[in-house]
Amino acid sequence: MVKIEEAIQQKEFKDPYNKAVVNLLYTHSYFVTNQNALFKPYGLSPEQYNVLRILRGQNGVPTTVSSIQDRMLNKMSNASRLVEKLKLKDFVKRSECPNDRRQVDVLITEKGLEVLAELQAKVEQENKNFVHLSLEEVNQLNDLLDKLRG
Repeated sequence: MVKIEEAIQQKEFKDPYNKAVVNLLYTHSYFVTNQNALFKPYGLSPEQYNVLRILRGQNGVPTTVSSIQDRMLNKMSNASRLVEKLKLKDFVKRSECPNDRRQVDVLITEKGLEVLAELQAKVEQENKNFVHLSLEEVNQLNDLLDKLRG
């Protein structure tokens, strides 16, 4: 186990709160780097993968880009741009919303569902490999992260 002080070559932190924030940011980067490596062979980014998962959860019901944006893990992501990139790969279809011509409906394609199915087992295994915690510790971490966000 490498402590955050060793990882970023810092002797000490101003206070435990500062250390916690730096530790979370560093750990986030660790996970994103590993996810990027996992998704790269599929031509996907973690954000594109997130969009595909959101669309799969719609169970065949089209949704709008704004609805996708609301559900994104990374709120700074540009859902329109992500959807367009996924459309170019034939992972999603876009169509004019029948109720509001200003809106665009998005639906995952069979090809998008296939790539998610292929990735699912790999993602689940990699999650277990990345998170070096017992099941009890993972549950405790989840509770603490929920509490942290208030």
